[in-house]
Amino acid sequence: MIRIPGSGGDSSQWTAFKIRAFIAVAIALFTFVSYLMKGDVNPLTGEKQRVGLTVNQEIELGLASRSEMAAQHGGLHTDPRSREHVKQVGERLVQALVNDLAKSGKQNPYRFEFHLLADPQTINAFALPGGQVFITGALYSQLETDGQLAGVLGHEVGHVISRHGAQRMAKQQLTQGLVGAAGVAGGDRDSARMAAMVGNLINMKYGREDELESDHWGCKLTVLAGYDPRAMLGVMDILDRSSGGGRQPEMLSTHPKPANRKEYIEERIRESFPNGVPDDLED
Repeated sequence: MIRIPGSGGDSSQWTAFKIRAFIAVAIALFTFVSYLMKGDVNPLTGEKQRVGLTVNQEIELGLASRSEMAAQHGGLHTDPRSREHVKQVGERLVQALVNDLAKSGKQNPYRFEFHLLADPQTINAFALPGGQVFITGALYSQLETDGQLAGVLGHEVGHVISRHGAQRMAKQQLTQGLVGAAGVAGGDRDSARMAAMVGNLINMKYGREDELESDHWGCKLTVLAGYDPRAMLGVMDILDRSSGGGRQPEMLSTHPKPANRKEYIEERIRESFPNGVPDDLED
């Protein structure tokens, strides 16, 4: 039997498709417009960014999440001297940042706190929006100098200053909205699943760019605090060695390869010290 398009079952299917397409377009448009309206000026860098939170909300989120994040890594490290060491180096970086901002009449709006986690296996460091900075015992135990610790913590402070967490939240909201629209338009789970995979790739790309920006801050803050920025190259060597023949460090799951980061860090060092790094900086 020959079925005429637009009649019977085909007609109802075509109508259902048009309804799904209309809803999908509406969801996608609303999501995209909402994302574009998330503009805010970074109070420290002056850069206009699309972020999903205010600075105060970032701080509140970080404070509310710090205990849970610590619990996921076995709680805080049991050695009080090591915890205090991390705190002192971190606070030295923050004070250097505050002093540098004062030259241009700016103030640090974030509440930085530095935590050493008990986790003896996961080589990682991370920061929550608003200023909560963490380093695992596994990574801390691999570091050889205060300068290397400063480089790791300075990198994480850079994520906070650059508001990468708030930016990623805004991007994830955009991605989730578009994924939902794709699922409605396709009418099945496979469509939504494929769209989610694409969305994750997009967010991963942004994450890698964020890492290089934070390396820039890591170099800058170590220098401002009186540490030798070349210590960050040693951190890259540690990460590279840790990835050989075993489980890849957690820090490398979303970061550029150490070799690529070393090249970038060396460029930043040459920009800061075209005549060579001074001898009076602390290792």
